[in-house]
Amino acid sequence: MTWLRRFPPLWRRLDVTVRDLPLALVLMGASLVPSQHGYGTEFGGVADRPFDTLGLLAAALQCLPLAGRRRWPALVLALVACGFVLDQLSGYHLVAGTALPIALLSAGAHQARHRRTTVLVGSAAFVALAVTVDRVATGEPLGEYLMFYAALALTWGIGAWLRATRATEAERRRLVAEATRTAERTRIARELHDVVTHHVTAMVVQTEAARYLTADAERLDATLTAVTDTGRRAITDMRHLLDVLNPDHATPVPGPDEALLSVVEQIRRAGQPVEFTEEGTPAASRGSADLVAHRVVQEALTNALKYAHGSPTTVRVRHRPEEITVNVSTDRAGPSDAAPGGGGRGLIGLRERVEVLGGDFAAGPDEGGGFTVHARIPARAPVGGSA
Repeated sequence: MTWLRRFPPLWRRLDVTVRDLPLALVLMGASLVPSQHGYGTEFGGVADRPFDTLGLLAAALQCLPLAGRRRWPALVLALVACGFVLDQLSGYHLVAGTALPIALLSAGAHQARHRRTTVLVGSAAFVALAVTVDRVATGEPLGEYLMFYAALALTWGIGAWLRATRATEAERRRLVAEATRTAERTRIARELHDVVTHHVTAMVVQTEAARYLTADAERLDATLTAVTDTGRRAITDMRHLLDVLNPDHATPVPGPDEALLSVVEQIRRAGQPVEFTEEGTPAASRGSADLVAHRVVQEALTNALKYAHGSPTTVRVRHRPEEITVNVSTDRAGPSDAAPGGGGRGLIGLRERVEVLGGDFAAGPDEGGGFTVHARIPARAPVGGSA
């Protein structure tokens, strides 16, 4: 039974003309059955005629082109229509006449260009055929011709509806794919900002401080060592980020308390006085909540170092079973045109991260002239949420 499971994928890999060929051959075979002669489509009342070589040509013209109905819909419709006209004017009335609505449906569904021209030419051909059979045969009442035309028009309309449905679905998938790519690019840009800005800011501040320590070799050496350590951490964090983007690579992630202490110590070495308080016991792993809390502390401290260098900064992190609360305050907001909050991609990204998890985020000047960043991060994201 293994071949039954393998058959559908193999069949779909075949060219469409090969997949449509069986339909053409089955209809051709049915048209050649003697007992079925004269029981096909009858249009205009032309007298029956015995099946002969010309009838074989009419059957072949109507049936065999169906193999290309999806690849060359306009050409197939023209050939099938010619075979149908030959069939009806000669009086064969073959089962092959069923090929006309099939070809019309396929043209409505698959023809990409000159669709209006096809409708106009087809309508004109129908009128010419109706007038011709009305003269050479007993003819039909006008209502019969109109009903036949309406049936053909409905068949074309169904094909056009199928085409529009496929186009709508393709556009929806394109938009979903584009939105997914945009969201992924935004996430990567946000991660890069968090990693690069934090470390580069610390390195710049430490390097600037080193200029004034040339007379104190011991402090200068300690400062340059801190710059080196910061650069190494930046490389390590970049590697971690690249590993996260690689789904086939698993890398150990430091615990939440260890990660927060590392950020605080790095900012302290850069010359920023930081008071760090942590309440409660961090859970073993809370996934996105721990990462977002880490990013909030990292971004807030980076902005404090950048815009209020040397101002006392307080970091309070409170762990609860249901949420993590982060509060980062700086005593001085720095220059009026550059508050410690930054106001750029960093805070916008933090707000998005926290709100995706269903939390609250606020950043702005406080009453004492300093700057405060506050975040409440639920330990469990809402259904469908992701950081």
